[in-house]
Amino acid sequence: MPVIQGRTRQQLRQSIGYNLGALTAATVTSNGSTTTLIDNLVRGGDDSQNGKWIYYTTSGSNSEKVTRVSDYVQSSTTMTLSPALAASTAADDTYEIWDDAYSPSIINEFINQAIIDATGHAYDPVEKLDLHGDGHTARFDIPSGLSMISRVDYRAAIDAVDVHDCESTFDEKTDGDFTQSLDTEDRKSGSSSLKFVIAAGASAGDFVTDSISSLDLSKFDYLEFWIKINLAAGTSSGNLKILLDDTASGASPLETLSVPALTADTWTFCRVSLSNPETDTAIISVGFEYDSDLGACTVWLDDVKAVRNDSAIWAALSRRAWKVDKEAADLVLTMDGRQSVGSRLIKLVGGDKPALLSADSTSTEVDDQFVIARATALALSATSGGPSTDPDQRRGQAAFWFGVSERSRKTFRPLVNARLVT
Repeated sequence: MPVIQGRTRQQLRQSIGYNLGALTAATVTSNGSTTTLIDNLVRGGDDSQNGKWIYYTTSGSNSEKVTRVSDYVQSSTTMTLSPALAASTAADDTYEIWDDAYSPSIINEFINQAIIDATGHAYDPVEKLDLHGDGHTARFDIPSGLSMISRVDYRAAIDAVDVHDCESTFDEKTDGDFTQSLDTEDRKSGSSSLKFVIAAGASAGDFVTDSISSLDLSKFDYLEFWIKINLAAGTSSGNLKILLDDTASGASPLETLSVPALTADTWTFCRVSLSNPETDTAIISVGFEYDSDLGACTVWLDDVKAVRNDSAIWAALSRRAWKVDKEAADLVLTMDGRQSVGSRLIKLVGGDKPALLSADSTSTEVDDQFVIARATALALSATSGGPSTDPDQRRGQAAFWFGVSERSRKTFRPLVNARLVT
């Protein structure tokens, strides 16, 4: 995609209005009512503004409301509005007045039509770090927010330190409602995972800890780990927590890190940002907290590491080693792909469909000039009339603006090796 200004819907609409010669941006000069608007800068005789559209741009009860002028009295520069606004017009309120041929609501729709016309030629760049290989899983759910994938990378190296390998139980601070064991069958790294069987009598806030050799984590910014729960309803973010402390038994944790939402019976690779890494200079205790009363459940934890995110070195996975199953919205790795990725973080590089604009404050993700030119052409085309009713030559103007939009489209960066998800 070309460099864009990211104009808001209001800015785009006003540029289109100026291209059409159909818009005046104005300010209310005196207090009115829900059905009257007074602007002493408006020119023209009685009834000269009749039929025109009013689009309210001031924030508040009237923001983005549309009405029309049913009567105009020149002597008092008062416009009568129908339908009534939600609140009375007031001095210094801003508004747009549009010629009767061009409804501002329809102009907003043409802006979105222009963005739709760009879809398939322009994407909002996206990178996702939601997936992690394990050397044998072939199918992965593609995260939401990706409409195409152009590259699959895997993290070949990163500056990291083991916080707890989960090859031993937490025995510094224990709790009678937590039964711990090492699971050598259900694991993600090493020879075992740490299995917590939590009894129904456990209370929110119960936790266990393990002592570790002092670690300076001040240069690291993320904690990464694998976790799974057998709870049928899964969990919400923060129901479970990981604790890091520079005092024994988790007495006053420096880091209380919320475990993201979990799906039942599914190993989830989690990356949680450290809150205060600058204070994490002598971590000697790591803990697991049951922070919500979830009832009886079993949790598996494995391979807890701290990493320095910006130190990652990424390698591109061969395009022959992966494909997209569009029907299932899955990333599929071949056997060679699974072997190349191994137990490493996966980065999906691609893009999402450009977002449609639903409010005046939202900004376009498509080249501004394309959107303005395309919507201008659509507006002119829609109001050009039949072959004998086009005194303003709107069809010719529409053709001109369609040409401008096509020239703008040619500046879009071509999509190379993109594989569509949806």
